[in-house]
Amino acid sequence: MVKHLHIGRAWRHWLCTHARQRRLFTPALLDELQAHIQRLEASHAGELELVIEAHLPYGQALLGRSSRERALEIFSHARVWDTEHNNGVLLYVLLADRAVEIVADRGFNALVAAHEWQAVCTLIRSHFQHSRWREGLRLGLDALAGLINRHFPTTATASHELPDRPILL
Repeated sequence: MVKHLHIGRAWRHWLCTHARQRRLFTPALLDELQAHIQRLEASHAGELELVIEAHLPYGQALLGRSSRERALEIFSHARVWDTEHNNGVLLYVLLADRAVEIVADRGFNALVAAHEWQAVCTLIRSHFQHSRWREGLRLGLDALAGLINRHFPTTATASHELPDRPILL
């Protein structure tokens, strides 16, 4: 069986370099996002992890690997699922596709509907379409914090187990 090749997508991924990613997500912006995540996590007992990936390897993009599949892999590798209260949330951005995925730990099952997570992704993507990376991420993180706070409000014993610094891949 021959798989459909995604040549245009593979080309887009090849062109989206780590240098471009570093130009868009400068150390100053990463510092700002880190501080924003720290402020937000003070208002809830959940765990936010932001991962921004420039591109998929050429072969994976060519064969059509989805941003969702990659987000699930990162969720596992970054151990976002391994928080004490099962309340970790991964916000994954695949820059080459301007794709946004949210993967939430099992503590959110039956608490947050899929359309609520999707609304956050749509909000972020709407800003990304106009190259408003900073605004999209800040507003998206705010919306995520609202969902998390609804089910995991802050407690005196809340510990934050995941790093607050956005991760660039």
